Amino acid sequence: MNSRNPFKNLKLDAEEREIERGIEAGEWEVVPLLKKEIERYRSYAKFTLEKTKNINLRLSAATVHALKTKAISEGMPYQTLAASVLHKYAMGTRA
Repeated sequence: MNSRNPFKNLKLDAEEREIERGIEAGEWEVVPLLKKEIERYRSYAKFTLEKTKNINLRLSAATVHALKTKAISEGMPYQTLAASVLHKYAMGTRA
C-alpha cells in the first residue's frame, strides 16, 4: 500500500503557519464542555436569525474597532456581538 502523505507539499499561509506553530508548541487546548459551547454559539445564531427590527447607530471609529476586535476573539460577527450586548443590557442580564 502506498503511504504517501497527501499534505507533504501543502502551502500554508501566514495564519495557518501560526496555527500550526501553536499546535506544535502545545498552545492549543481541548475546549472544555464542548457541547455547552456549541449550544452557546447556536443560541447566538438563533438570536441573529430572529431579528425583527433594524436600527441605525452612530458609533465612533474607536468603538467599532474595539467591538470588531472583541467579536474576533469571540469567534462571531461584530453585529451579532453588538446585538447580544444590547439584548443583555436591555434584559438586565449578563453572561
